[in-house]
Amino acid sequence: MSIRFDGRTAIVTGAGGGLGRCHALGLAARGAKVVVNDLGPGGAPSESALRVVAEIEAAGGVALANGADVSNSAQVAEMVAAAEKAFGAVDILVANAGILRDKTFAKMELADFEKVVQVHLLGSAFCAKAVWNGMRERNYGRIVFTSSSSGLYGNFGQANYGAAKAAMVGLMNVLHLEGAKNNIRVNTLAPTARTAMTESLLPPEAAELLAPETVTPGLLYLVSEDAPSRVILGAGAGAFAVTHILETPGVYLAPDENTPETVAARFAEIADIGTAKPLENAFGQTFKFTSLAAKARLPKS
Repeated sequence: MSIRFDGRTAIVTGAGGGLGRCHALGLAARGAKVVVNDLGPGGAPSESALRVVAEIEAAGGVALANGADVSNSAQVAEMVAAAEKAFGAVDILVANAGILRDKTFAKMELADFEKVVQVHLLGSAFCAKAVWNGMRERNYGRIVFTSSSSGLYGNFGQANYGAAKAAMVGLMNVLHLEGAKNNIRVNTLAPTARTAMTESLLPPEAAELLAPETVTPGLLYLVSEDAPSRVILGAGAGAFAVTHILETPGVYLAPDENTPETVAARFAEIADIGTAKPLENAFGQTFKFTSLAAKARLPKS
C-alpha cells in the first residue's frame, strides 16, 4: 500500500523548522499542497517558512507560506481562508506549533503558564475549529494534534507545557466522537525529537538519534486515507508506540462500607490493572459504575 496525498491540501503549523518542516516536506513529497505556517515579524511568514516553501517548490511540489499566530483565532481563520482560496479546501491539519517556557511551578510566572496554554491548547483548538465545518461539509478530514511524553507522563519543570500537552488527548477524544459520522479522523502524535525547542535539553548522544525525520512517517500515516482515529502515537528515533488510556473494572462498596477506610483497605484491588480496559466515552464509566451498583443490589439467589 502506497500512501499518497494527491489532490489533498494540508496545513502544518509551526512548519518553519524541526518537526513541522519535516511534516510539511513529507506531505508535499507525497503529493499534498501544503500551507507552511510559521509566525514571523508583524504576522508575516517567517524566513524559515519561506525557505521551506522554496524547498518544496524546488522538489516540484506546491506550497504557500503563512505567518498566522495560532493563538489568535482571527489570524487562524484568515489562514484557512487563504488556503481555501489558493487550493480549494483544507483536508489535513497538523497542529504542530509550540513554545517552551520551562521553570519549576514554584518559580513560574502565571503569564508563562497562560502563554504556553494559549499556543498549544487554544492554538490547536482555533486551527481545528477553522477547518471543522469545511471538513464536515465534504465528509473528509484528517487532524493530528501534537502532545508530548511531558503531558502523558510528566516532566520536571514543565507544568505549563505538560498541562497543555495532556489537553491534546482530551480534545482528540471529543473531536473523534463528533467527527466520526463525517469521516473526520482525529489523532495525537507524541513525538520526541531534536528540534530548536528541545536541543538544549538533550544529551549529544540522544540528539544524534532523535532526528525529526524519524518521526514524520508516523505522522503521515495518521493523516492518510486509511488512518485510524483516536490514537496516541509515540514516535522518536525511528521507534513507534501507542499509548492506551485504560480503566480498571471497579469495585462497588455497599453503603455501610463506603468509607475512606474501606477505599484504602481495598485500594490494591481497585487499582489492579490486570483486567483494565479502554472506555469508548465518558458515559462508559457512568454506565459501568451504575451497573456495578445495580448488580450489587439485586436479591441474592
